[in-house]
Amino acid sequence: MEWITATKIPVGRWAGNGVDWLTEHAAWFFDGLAAVVNGLITGILWALQTPPALAVVAVFAAIAWLLQRSWGTVALVVLGFLFILNQGYWEETTETLTLVLSAVVVCMGVGVPIGIAAAHRPKLYAALRPVLDLMQTLPTFVYLIPAIVFFGIGMVPGLIATAIFVIPAPIRLTHLGITTTPKELKEAGLAFGATRGQLLRKVELPWAMPQIMVGLTQTIMLSLSMVVIAALVGADGLGVPVVRALNTVNTALGFEAGLVIVVVAILLDRVFRRGG
Repeated sequence: MEWITATKIPVGRWAGNGVDWLTEHAAWFFDGLAAVVNGLITGILWALQTPPALAVVAVFAAIAWLLQRSWGTVALVVLGFLFILNQGYWEETTETLTLVLSAVVVCMGVGVPIGIAAAHRPKLYAALRPVLDLMQTLPTFVYLIPAIVFFGIGMVPGLIATAIFVIPAPIRLTHLGITTTPKELKEAGLAFGATRGQLLRKVELPWAMPQIMVGLTQTIMLSLSMVVIAALVGADGLGVPVVRALNTVNTALGFEAGLVIVVVAILLDRVFRRGG
């Protein structure tokens, strides 16, 4: 078997050389991207942390009512956030919400247009499919290495790693929604003289909207699953006390932070799920 390892394909060295080349020649791009992402994070964090906590809770309750039209959901949101305040994790929760909301903006803003383009260009989707498979199956810790190299430590590399892991979900689900639009609906739109843009806006997107909303909820849940991993590269939020509890074998701290993460996940799922 030695003859096989003697001719080892230098995949790792190629990847390292590629990262080195990007670091040397594309630093301007990564610096600009970091500035944009940092501005997005700073803006959302300011909106969540500047007002009184109860005012933010009231805003989320209003959003829950507008989206779901259910007093039960509103009560659940209020009680969930009051529980978080009672446990003393409000600041960490706002930081986690900032990471999640930023990931939603980035992933849905990029993933939905790519999904639409891929749905209309089968060859593009065929080329994207192995890339999406790689992004979803590659261990998430691997993303942290180039993220640290390109962006340092903090919220920015945490968001970038989260976006890389999450973005295949909205792309796939948007593609699924657009491609499953019945031919009869498309033919009816064309028969009435609809242009390609009108067909997309008035026929394909409304039909695909349930799948796109599933992509939104998947983006939220997958982003929350990255909270602890993002904390390893300096991202603030509820992942920090979990990592601290792991390092100190503090069961009480770990259970508290983990339960708060579960509460946040339930609240976001109930607020943004389709059906309201």
